[in-house]
Amino acid sequence: MPLKLAPKKQATEDPRHTQAVQNYESGLRALQERKFDKAKGHLQKVLTGPDKSLVDRAHVHIAACDKNLDKPALQFKSSEEHYDYAVSLINTGDYVIAREHLDKLLKQQPKAEYVLYGLAALDCLTGHLEESLKTLGEAIQVKPSLRFQARNDGDFQNLAEDPRFTELLYPDPGSGESEPEDEEASAY
Repeated sequence: MPLKLAPKKQATEDPRHTQAVQNYESGLRALQERKFDKAKGHLQKVLTGPDKSLVDRAHVHIAACDKNLDKPALQFKSSEEHYDYAVSLINTGDYVIAREHLDKLLKQQPKAEYVLYGLAALDCLTGHLEESLKTLGEAIQVKPSLRFQARNDGDFQNLAEDPRFTELLYPDPGSGESEPEDEEASAY
């Protein structure tokens, strides 16, 4: 007579543990996005969970949230000073925070050519080449002399071989709009 094996009972996982893990993961995502208030809220929910090691890790991350929340807000005396800070973030490779600052500046001054130029450089550095060309074009429309600056700016190296970049920086002198008299003369 063959032996019958009883099916193994699946261990039921504690729903408190599952919820704690979900809160922990949500907290880490928010922490990586630098949303410290949101991260702290999720991580505090982990503290009531049954897993001691998860609770210990949550304490460490909560401390990191507290440290970042306690930092005083940055105060800038001018838009130019704020821009300089954003550029320093770009130079240290902190592109995400630099973009946040440049976006904030752009909302305050939508036609500030230096902010547009900075965003174009950042887009180029982060591989958003189409957006970089568009934004650089906007900056040059506001201040045409930026063409000369962009020609020697290493931040635009990723666009160096792109013919659209070359056309933007070295426009054809004859491609400008014709004088109205010329159009009338050619019509006859």
